[in-house]
This record gives sequence, C-alpha cells and structure tokens, in this order.
Amino acid sequence: MKNILIILFLFIFTNTYAQWFWQNPLPQGNDLYSVDFIDSNTGWMVGILGTICKTPNGGLTWEKQNSGTNDMLRSVNFINENLGWACGKNGTILRTSNGGSNWTAQNSGTSEELFSIFFTDENTGWTSGGSGTILKSTDGGINWETQLTNSNEWLLSIHFENSNIGWATGASGTILFSTDGGFTWSPQTSGTTEALYSVNFVNSVVGWTVGSNGIILKTTDGGVNWLSQTSGSTAIILSSAHFIDINTGWVVGADSIILFTTDGGNNWQQQSSGADWPLFSVSFSDANNGTAVGFLGTIIRTTNGGLNWVSQQSENTDWLNSIYFIDSNTGWTTSTFSKILKTTNGGTNWQVIYNDPLVGGFEDIFFINQNTGWACGGVPNGGILKTEDGGTTWTQHQINNSYLNSIYFSNLTTGWAVGEFGTIVKSSDGGINWENQTSGTNERLVSVHFTELNNGFAAGTNGIIVRTSNGGINWETKASGTSSDLNSVYFTDQNNGWIVGNAGTIIKTNDGGINWEVQTSVTSYDLFSVHFINSNHGWISGANGTLLKTTDNGTSWVEQAGITRFPLYSIFFTDVNTGWAVGAFGTIIKTTNGGVTFVDDDKTADMPTEFLLYQNYPNPFNPSTTLSFVIGQSSFVSLKIYDVLGNEVADLVNEFKAAGKYEVEFDATNLTSGVYFYRLQTGSFNQVKKMILLR
Repeated sequence: MKNILIILFLFIFTNTYAQWFWQNPLPQGNDLYSVDFIDSNTGWMVGILGTICKTPNGGLTWEKQNSGTNDMLRSVNFINENLGWACGKNGTILRTSNGGSNWTAQNSGTSEELFSIFFTDENTGWTSGGSGTILKSTDGGINWETQLTNSNEWLLSIHFENSNIGWATGASGTILFSTDGGFTWSPQTSGTTEALYSVNFVNSVVGWTVGSNGIILKTTDGGVNWLSQTSGSTAIILSSAHFIDINTGWVVGADSIILFTTDGGNNWQQQSSGADWPLFSVSFSDANNGTAVGFLGTIIRTTNGGLNWVSQQSENTDWLNSIYFIDSNTGWTTSTFSKILKTTNGGTNWQVIYNDPLVGGFEDIFFINQNTGWACGGVPNGGILKTEDGGTTWTQHQINNSYLNSIYFSNLTTGWAVGEFGTIVKSSDGGINWENQTSGTNERLVSVHFTELNNGFAAGTNGIIVRTSNGGINWETKASGTSSDLNSVYFTDQNNGWIVGNAGTIIKTNDGGINWEVQTSVTSYDLFSVHFINSNHGWISGANGTLLKTTDNGTSWVEQAGITRFPLYSIFFTDVNTGWAVGAFGTIIKTTNGGVTFVDDDKTADMPTEFLLYQNYPNPFNPSTTLSFVIGQSSFVSLKIYDVLGNEVADLVNEFKAAGKYEVEFDATNLTSGVYFYRLQTGSFNQVKKMILLR
C-alpha cells in the first residue's frame, strides 16, 4: 500500500491563501527547488506549499506571489519579464503573463509529479516528470499533449536548445534525445546508473548533466557520446548545472557545495557558498550575477562570478519551543540552543537578548507583565531564569536536578513549574525559592496552567492529567480518556479548558477538569500547543505546520491553510486577530486576521466556477456509502480512500472527467471498523473529509 501523510490533503486549494506570513526566516523558510533569472535583477524562485517569490532588484527584496496552490512546485521558467511557467506535484502547471502578479492553473492531463519545465519561445515548451512523462505545449502552456517516451523512469530535467532539439534526463542514468520537438524520443548511452538531476546545453552539441554521487557528464556531439568529468566532489547529489557559454559554468548540490569551471568542465574548483544546507538550483544571468536556492529557504547570491556568495536570508534557524506576548508589540521566544529572543514591534524584528551555551536549551517562557518573566528548560541543576527588566538581565535560581518543561505564574509571587518524572515545584516569592510538590506520578509533565491561586492542572505523557484545588498541596490524577502524550493545557475560566496531544488528540472539560471528553479532531498529526483569547476563540498548532481554529468554544475545530510543513511547537494570540506560532528551524509566523483563509476576489475569474466534495452518506456506514463531488471544469480527477495511518486502501476515481456532478459508491466490506479519510484532487483543488465505518 502507498503510505501518504494525511495532512497534505487537509486543505482546500481553490485560489485562496491564509493570512499567516513569515517573520523568520525572511523572506520565507520553505524549501526552494528552482530559481530562474532573466537578467541581473529580475528572477523567480519556487518551492513547497506553492511558494513563488519574485525579486525586481537582484534579490535585495523578495515578494511572495499568490500561486493559488499548496502543491509542491519543482521548476520555474521565464522567457521574458512577463511570461513564465511553473510545474510540480500532482501534475500542477501554472502560467503567468504578467510577471507573476497572477498565476493560472493549466490542465496538464496528468497526476504525475512534474519535475522540470522549459520553454524555447512564448508558445513552445515541455515539462517532464514521473513514469517517463513528457508533455508538450504549442500554445504557451494553455493546452498540453502527452509525448511517447517509451520510458517508465522519473524524468527529472528537460532542456531544449531550439524548437526541435532537446534532452531529458532522469533516474537510472536515463538520457532521452529528440530532434523533432519531442514527437519521438531516443535513448542515449550515459554509461551510468546514477540518477541525473539536471541537464543544460549551451548549443546543439555541447552540454552537461549532473546527478548522484558527484557525477558530471559532458557531451560535445549532441549526446552521441557522454564522457565523465572529475568533479572532485563528495556530495551525495549534484542537483543543478548552469552554463553561460562553452567554458563557464556552475554546479550546486548537497552539502551546500558549489563547483565552478572556466574550461568546460575539464577542471572543477569548489567555491565557498557560506550556506549551511543543500542547494537545489542555480541560475546565472551573466558571468558575474548568479543565485542559488535550496533547503529551508536558503538563498545565496554572487555578483562576481562566485568568488563571494552572500546570503539573502535571515540566519536564525534555531528550533523555537515557546512564545509569549504581553501585548501586540512586546513578546519573547525561546530556543533549544540556549537563546531567548525579544521583539518590541510585533515581531518585525527579533533581537537575541540571552545566549548562554551552558544552558541546555529552553522549553518555556512566561511573562506576567512588561518587565517580569521566567524561563525554564535545560538550565543547569534544574534552574529557572528570572528577569525584572523585560529580559535585559536574567538571574538564575536553583531548584533541583530535574529538567523543567513548563512554567506558569498566577501573579508576581506565585508560580509553578513542571518537568520530568512527575516533577512539580512551586514558588511563593516570585521564583527565588522553590519547593517540591507531590504529583503522584512518574510521568513526564509537559504543561501546567492555573485558573487562579488554588485550581491548577498539569498534563504529560501517556494521557496523564493531574489536578489541584488547593494550590498544589495535593494533586490528584484525572482520567483523560486517552493514552496519547498530552502536550499543552489551557483554561479560559475555572470551568472550561482544553488539552491537546499527539495523534491529533483534543480533550475538553466544562466542569473544571473533573471530567474530560475526547473531541473529534480534524487531523491525525501531533498537536503541541493550545491558546484561547476568550471563551470562543482559540487556536492549536502542531506537527507538519498544523494550525487549527475554533470560534465556538471548541465545539468544532477548522484546519487553516498553513504556510509551512515544519512542526509548530507554540502558539500565542493577543486578540482575535493577532497571533504568532513558532517552531523548527527558527520558524516564526504571524497573522493579523486570526488566520482566516479567504478567496482573493481579484483572481477568481481565472478559476473554475465550482469544485465541491460532499460529506458521504450515510455516515457512519456499514458496509457501503456514497461519495458525491462536483467538478467545475473538465479536468483529471483522483478520488482515493486512506486509513488513519495514511495508507491508501482504495482508488475509486483516477481519470479525466468532464464538468459535472458525480456519485461513487464505496464498498468497505473488506475493511475493519474505524475512521477513514477520502480525498478529492483535481488540478489545484484538494479536499479531504472523514467518514466512519461501524461494523
């Protein structure tokens, strides 16, 4: 069975976008797979989650463009300042005629992942992808026809020197060659079984291809013969090659490597990239000006042919575990690498205010006002740090040898911290002195929250919840209804509270934590943090960039379209509109409208009039149910069923369909009782709904 991460399907990809935006790293932190410059100033880059960014000034600034999709984009190609294309996962092809101000999804007729796209003029172009796929367009990408390749290999790169002569390279050393615009393709002998990730020609006879295990091949006779060149690289993968003439070229790849040649590849020398992560694509507009992009949004730029490369991305990539704001301007976040960062302008700028390598990382931070706050985690000897000047100076107060995971103060003097092996400690003097309390458990306690001085809760591994009604003198275990690890607890008043945890767990109480009820979750991903701003409005963050929101006191949760796939470990809102989430690789994202996803009214004219996936009926069902959907325009349609682990259990529709309404019966006779997901995907529209099989 095919194993798929369910979260990839939990978004509706009409021409919508969520009002979460990057604050760190900048300009953004998603992986970038392709970059293309048409001159020294103007370029575009694309990556995961439909990321498209444009620069008009050589990368001094990058502007995010609305792609209209959350599909991974693998390749981008422009022939002038206005006309360009991008391709990617699920057969996605996008086209723009105004420099990316508007991108329109094109009907590719395939669901194969497309890895490379290349146009020789405003009308004629090709794209290559999985299972030997090559498509050609002769009308500027509006319509695409399949070309016969007689190959089942992934074709990872395609390049045409003119309207007739072109090459495609891919897995298992595959090289295909065409002299008639792709009408027929013939294999060429590469002499290798390594995957070939990039092909680049400077004329009809001289070209290079690069790939796995540092391989570089060159031809001087149009590919009749390919000769291996010595790269001198130990990089596992060389992912992109770009030559500006028969002598001068660059290759980038894993280990942030950049190779450079001035003699056609007879000799390669390594340039210092200054990057920390793998590079996936390189583009030069002339002998001096070039840009390379890669993992975690890496962007590096040279203006002297690669003698010096300069990062165009902010550098903080620490893992951020906790965030806390005292108002819409002033906030703090902590990292696993001993740092505390502060902002005084709503996150526009973040400054490192504490950095001690002796601290084994921070887990939580809490402020009671603008000046007074505490931080805990891997402080030596179980210590807690306290500040009384907004974080300018910090004082360490010793507790014990326990690693502390969460801290909460009810006022300036009274607070609690929880940690490993059931540790609970309390301070009554503002965190100077701490006394141990008996939790009654050896489980790891991950989160603590008090509704007032007496009533408090802590949650942790294996579904543990402990509750006190006397300030911690006594703690009693409460049944959570789950064995999942619990990661965050939050109460809006003395009665209403929520706890979130692994495997999409959400539990709620409305009687002060005496009883807890497991709520229906819209995700199976681990949930790390929950925060409410009032009795109705709350948010949850989790693995794979998961963002959930409720506006009805947690009765229902809606998944928001996120902008990252990195885990988000902490979320915090100061009002119903303004909030932040932080996570892996220095991720800080912000919203100023509550994270609402809305349709861009200016761009809907280019989109299909209607795509709908209805709830199955009956639901729950045994053993069969009917799935209904609407296709707003003729397109390739996929409708599949998955279990809660993401395993594909049924493929109901996998074909091109005309616009209209359809019904499909699903027979689950051979399946066991449980929760299943059904996913409709067509063009840039994806949606998932849940159904329950009850025997």
